[in-house]
Amino acid sequence: MDLTRDFFIKLSENQALNAAAKRYGLALGANKVVAGVDIPSTIKAIRVLNAKGITATVDNLGEFVFSKEEATKAKNEILAMIEAIHESGVKAHMSIKLTQIGLDVDEEFCYENVREILLKAHACGNMHINMDTEDYKHTMQTFAILDRLKGEFKNVGTVIQAYLYRATEDIDQYQDVRLRLVKGAYKEPAEIAYQSKEDIDENYIKLIEQRLLNAKAMTSIATHDHDIIDHAKRFIAQHNLNKELIEFQMLYGFRTELQEQIANEGYQFCVYVPFGQDWYGYFMRRLAERPQNLQLVTKSIFTPAVNKRIAAGAGIAAAITLIAAAKNSK
Repeated sequence: MDLTRDFFIKLSENQALNAAAKRYGLALGANKVVAGVDIPSTIKAIRVLNAKGITATVDNLGEFVFSKEEATKAKNEILAMIEAIHESGVKAHMSIKLTQIGLDVDEEFCYENVREILLKAHACGNMHINMDTEDYKHTMQTFAILDRLKGEFKNVGTVIQAYLYRATEDIDQYQDVRLRLVKGAYKEPAEIAYQSKEDIDENYIKLIEQRLLNAKAMTSIATHDHDIIDHAKRFIAQHNLNKELIEFQMLYGFRTELQEQIANEGYQFCVYVPFGQDWYGYFMRRLAERPQNLQLVTKSIFTPAVNKRIAAGAGIAAAITLIAAAKNSK
């Protein structure tokens, strides 16, 4: 499992493959896991989810932003989506990556961008803005910006990654902040993170219980792992916890039947909805989190028709070959 996980993380960081994927766009079949390439198509997808009793958190896809011009463009796209969500009346909020809006360019510049986004969201019905965490370095920077903002804004939250040793302390520190709990999808050294699936799963369950017993704000349990979901349900019932402060989250396009089942059971449910052309890095990290999704890739995305359409894309074709090889070696 670890080798497969590392493989997809490496692919997610490959800028050449990312550029090739962007060039071919959703012709690769990524529309299975990406809601839309623009705002209207994404709002339409959210309406479909809402009709099933499911809300959405929307992610403007983008990787490798190293200039103020690119960061400003991404920020403006986020502001436009916030306004569209508000005007359309769909039940949704935004998730943002600070590296997309300038964290690798200038931290103060990024802070000002986040603050502008929060002000816009506040004006649009106090919409929640979730600051997604990334690798360890950027996670620490994200927490630092959160600490500056959370006194001024109540519509801001972040993500806690269970594979980090420090997650237990972070859960306690942010009891009054809305949090999404995830296992984690980046490759980190043993000095700061658990390495095995078993250790990560065990810590994830501990964090869920710790958070649910002490939280003063919304908690999002973000996983496709039905065993952990069932454990959380039992824990919620056992302790008679307030379901209005708890939601389950999954990714758009994954385990849709289970998503609807959980929502129909009376739990709050939110789907992580990515949109845009720049989907490659996002999708590779989803495979790193859950290599079982290889079956979805090979059967639903890399079909013969799709492969024929992208035969000219040597980089992507190589990635497909490697994915198939990884699957066959399991």
